[in-house]
Amino acid sequence: MKKITLVLALVLALAVAVACGGTAAPTPPPAVTQPTEAPAAKNLNMATVVKIAGINWFNRMEEGVKKFGADNKVTAFEKGPEKADAALQIPILEDLIAQKVNSLCVIPMSPETLEPVLKKAMDNKIVVVTHEASNQQNMHADIEAFDNTAFGAHLMDNLAQRMGEEGEYAVFVGSLTSKTHNEWVDGAIARQKEKYPKMKLVADKQETADDAQKAYEKAKELLKAYPNIKGFQGSASTDVAGIGQAIEEAGLADKTVVVGTSLPSIAGKFLKTGAVDMIGFWDPADAGYACNKIALMFINGEKLAPGMDLGIPGYNSLTTKDNKVWYGSAWVDVTKENMDKYPF
Repeated sequence: MKKITLVLALVLALAVAVACGGTAAPTPPPAVTQPTEAPAAKNLNMATVVKIAGINWFNRMEEGVKKFGADNKVTAFEKGPEKADAALQIPILEDLIAQKVNSLCVIPMSPETLEPVLKKAMDNKIVVVTHEASNQQNMHADIEAFDNTAFGAHLMDNLAQRMGEEGEYAVFVGSLTSKTHNEWVDGAIARQKEKYPKMKLVADKQETADDAQKAYEKAKELLKAYPNIKGFQGSASTDVAGIGQAIEEAGLADKTVVVGTSLPSIAGKFLKTGAVDMIGFWDPADAGYACNKIALMFINGEKLAPGMDLGIPGYNSLTTKDNKVWYGSAWVDVTKENMDKYPF
């Protein structure tokens, strides 16, 4: 009985001590819930999905994506299908949505084909920025290196000048559903009809699936079907390399003109021999960096504005027509005389 009384006394004494400001530990405050709308930069996963993996153009873009990640201390990476097929981009995007990445920078093979999966991404609070897809509907923004119709007209001016503003020519696209490729060739054809009436387009648009071998085979077919053909304009980065090979094998480098979009690492061999006369391009590394920088801006609640300088060459004064599609001024012209300035 004495032991029980002693225990009760000790408990009572402890209670009084706490009530009078003793040293017993206070109850911790409730944990503060951190906002989830803008994850800490170190936790961001930012994916870039390209048309096709393993070709020089998108290998160069990957350099820009990785540099962006290092500069901004985020996880930035690139994925793409093994061949140029819009349907093959879909499972890659589905998997990234399931992984709950924070952003998707997408270069669609076919913008229309990707609309449902990009809508799903946006419904899952993933920021979507596209490139080479000015007609994409489900995206927060699209970034273009330049006005694509103007670039196509510029390529036609170069083709026409070298052809003496007369003769037959053909145009190539990677895909009939590729928005930028078709804008380039449509811009070129419109310029030809406007300024060069003595030139004539032969055949339909030649579709190559971004494959130099297919471009080579189609160029050979055109040389056979149209023995007087003088000019070729390519759109996929591999087009002019395939066309140039066909021209070189036929011994027609001095009688034909080949211009188009490519890189020195792809078409340089044929620039040197004269089988390809001129290429225009923008640096894919800068485009990959710009696309992800815009995605990060959206993640952080920032907005684009006309005249904005992204701090990236060619993207120093953005323009827009609708506040959805944004344009830089990033193209360069390259011939054998200046190709060494662009070692990629």
